[in-house]
Formats: sequence, structure tokens, C-alpha cells
Amino acid sequence: MKVIFIQDVKGSAKKGDMKEVADGYARNMLLKKGLAVEATPENINKLQGQKASAQHKKDVEKQNAEEIKAVIDGKTVTIKAKAGTGSRLFGSVTSAQIAQELEKQYGQKIDKKKIGLKSEIKAFGSFSAEIRLYTGISANIGIEVIEA
Repeated sequence: MKVIFIQDVKGSAKKGDMKEVADGYARNMLLKKGLAVEATPENINKLQGQKASAQHKKDVEKQNAEEIKAVIDGKTVTIKAKAGTGSRLFGSVTSAQIAQELEKQYGQKIDKKKIGLKSEIKAFGSFSAEIRLYTGISANIGIEVIEA
């Protein structure tokens, strides 16, 4: 019997796979527990629609990442911070602050988890960071920390 897997089944198939399995295994295990559905023409069309939708979503995300990269790649973000003696900052500049400043200065909303700092920023000066926008797409930005 040909079935379409709705969930991952260890040792059999992954979600979205269509496979030929033994009739007893399909009826008594997969269909009964809701792990798979029978591969009828309707279900096959539904699966193809879901795959096309998922691919379209990936394409849109990739396009958005390319647009954001075009805006911010190579740019410098200026962050004002307060410091004590010896120009050591009170605390450090975090990726959340960088994301906030990117939104203020360039109008691009970026998740703080996607910002990779090469080292902690605990003093005034120039630093760099990598922003991972999408798989294989990243932008490099400069960070200029100045006194408030």
C-alpha cells in the first residue's frame, strides 16, 4: 500500500515522504496511529501543494534577506554609551542594542540572535559584526562606539 507520511517515523520515512509499505503495517500501525495517510490522488495533490507553499515561503525569506543585505552590508552603526575612568564602558554593548540601533538608523528590523560579535564590546572604538540573515547570506557591519 502506498502511503504519505504525516510525521517522521524512525526507520521508515520522514514527514512528507511517499512510500510503498506492507498493507498490514500501513493499516495496523501507520494509519491507525495517524502517522500516515493513504496515497489517494487528493492526498497526493495536497502534499504537492504543501511542498510548493513551503518552497515559496523559503524563496520569499531568501529574497527578503537579500534586500536587507543590500541595505546594511558594509554600513556602520553608531552607538552612544557611557563610560567610567579609562574609557571602560559601564557594562558592554550587546547584540540587542545593535539590533535596536540598526532599526533606528537604517529601518531594518533584525533579530538580535542573528548578530554575531567577534568579541565583547567593552570600550570605545570601532568593531565589526556579522549578521546571519539566511542560510548562506550574511552581511558585515561596522560598529562605532562613542561617548554619550
